[in-house]
Amino acid sequence: KIGQKASPADVGATARRLAADLLIAYPAALAPTTLPDMGRAASLYADNCAICHGASGHGDGAGSVGLDPPPVAFSDHDRARERSPFALYQVIQQGLDGTAMASFADMSEADRWALAYYVNGLAFSPADRALGERIWKSDTAVQKALPNLQTLTGTSEAQLAALIGAEKARRVLAYLRSHPEALNQRAAGNTLSIAREKIAATVEAYKAGDRQRAGDLALAAYLDGFEPLEPVLSARDGALMRRIEQGMADLRSTVGRDAGVPAVVESAERANGLLDLAERALSATTTSAGAAFAGSFTVLLREGLEALLIVVAILAFLKKAGRPEVAVYVHGGWLSALAAGGLTWAAATYLVSISGASRELTEGFGSLFAALVLISVGIWMHGKSQADAWQVYIREKMSKALSRRSAWFLFLLAFVVVYREVFETILFLVALWSQGGHLALLLGVLAAAVTLGVIAWALLGYSRRLPIGKFFGFSSILLAILAVVLAGKGVSGLQEAGIVDLHPLKWLPRID
Repeated sequence: KIGQKASPADVGATARRLAADLLIAYPAALAPTTLPDMGRAASLYADNCAICHGASGHGDGAGSVGLDPPPVAFSDHDRARERSPFALYQVIQQGLDGTAMASFADMSEADRWALAYYVNGLAFSPADRALGERIWKSDTAVQKALPNLQTLTGTSEAQLAALIGAEKARRVLAYLRSHPEALNQRAAGNTLSIAREKIAATVEAYKAGDRQRAGDLALAAYLDGFEPLEPVLSARDGALMRRIEQGMADLRSTVGRDAGVPAVVESAERANGLLDLAERALSATTTSAGAAFAGSFTVLLREGLEALLIVVAILAFLKKAGRPEVAVYVHGGWLSALAAGGLTWAAATYLVSISGASRELTEGFGSLFAALVLISVGIWMHGKSQADAWQVYIREKMSKALSRRSAWFLFLLAFVVVYREVFETILFLVALWSQGGHLALLLGVLAAAVTLGVIAWALLGYSRRLPIGKFFGFSSILLAILAVVLAGKGVSGLQEAGIVDLHPLKWLPRID
């Protein structure tokens, strides 16, 4: 094409097709795995790029004097419209031979992506960004053209202009390159739209006399439309999240008990009103550092404490029984659960989208299994709390009671109770991670882990000082309470997944 002196547009199109073929032959990361941190990107640019490219990207930095070729002016719109963040990322990672542009491969991948987005936005004005925001929020055709972060990352302005027009392309990219989190806001809006559509369809099906279909649609409104947003909304407004859960449950219950069209319509209107509140709560661009810290700290401490109490009770029991060698099975169980949680995180981030139904079923069945085991262990411990000749019992019977089969049973119990909590925590943290505030989130996780460690140390120390009869008495009470909690969570999970019918009792307080 160059030899034929074809038009710039023709040469550009051919070059882009060649680039696409190269990516098929030699795959590379096409987009960041999380939203670029634009606040950090500004600091990275000032520290690493402004010396040559200038503070505003005009290529007039103090270090540009005498460079041949001179640094690129990122503010040059004619050149910028042919570049995508992906193209800039490649240059940042590899450098440019024959120029002063060195590789920044020592920079983290997340920082390189953030810098690519920041540099790509230097060719646009604040006015372009403001107009682009209005277009993005109101034009569904534009939203369909840029459905996700990978598309935004790999699309140049010239490519987008061929789809939606030059003026819209310039303004929308001006906005999205500076505010990539707007993609998540649109995703939240789309998810809530699914919930609203399912609620409307629920009412229509009920009016038509198809109560079974109406119930299925009401369940789908929760699982497909609201449940995916629960982790993020919980971090921002936990009380509202619980109100919406209750409102969606009320709609299902109203349909299930055949309360009549007026009652179903009223329940649907209440649910839609709550979804409007959720949309406003989720409209903030990113989760604040305080909310990210509080959210990650709270969820890990809350979910981890249940599993911790059970594992500590088992370990303390083994210590009292004089069988510390069996503790390796318990440690193996909870460590395996953490490893499985890591695989779950990788799958949820890179491979599959874990549906709301899968999440609720995992929590439901896992909780019920753990509750049944705890009830049996608690009853056994309660019986032993009154034994006068306990030490004799230990010496004569414990070697048989704790056989290899029993040890593997303890491994399974530790694995199930810990993985159930890890699964819930991982899905929450994955959702919260996508909202930004990564350092605060990690600090929250670290603080919660330290707190759980201190609690475990204190509980194990206290249990060693308890007389053996009191230890088993207290342990049986604790396990009974935890069994009730887990049974409640298990039934709740199965209700939310639509396996078990629900009949809300509004006059009772809700404890979560």
